[in-house]
Amino acid sequence: MVTSQASLKRDGVQDFVTIRATAIIMTAFSLFMLWYFLSTPTVTYEGWHALFSHLGMKVFTFATLLSIMLHVRIGLWQVLTDYVKAPVLRATIQFVLNLIAFVYVAVGLFVLWGV
Repeated sequence: MVTSQASLKRDGVQDFVTIRATAIIMTAFSLFMLWYFLSTPTVTYEGWHALFSHLGMKVFTFATLLSIMLHVRIGLWQVLTDYVKAPVLRATIQFVLNLIAFVYVAVGLFVLWGV
């Protein structure tokens, strides 16, 4: 009998669903930005500021930043476990890349919300 253990470890199904969900969010954001650039004759500071001053756009952008972070974390974990066999080196690389991803989101939070 397999018992459920409370842990922070992921399983393959959760990784699969997370990768797909984050890819959908990032694709939606990219398509929206492509539409914005194609439909706006001239992109000015005022137009850009107006676009990102809406709460919905801030939330959508922040959700995209979080999606990028999760996508990177899982994708790089999968690649590193396949190609970097030394546990200490792999853990170091994962730590540095996870830190970079976190800083990316933190800077995005600061820029979007002025926190």
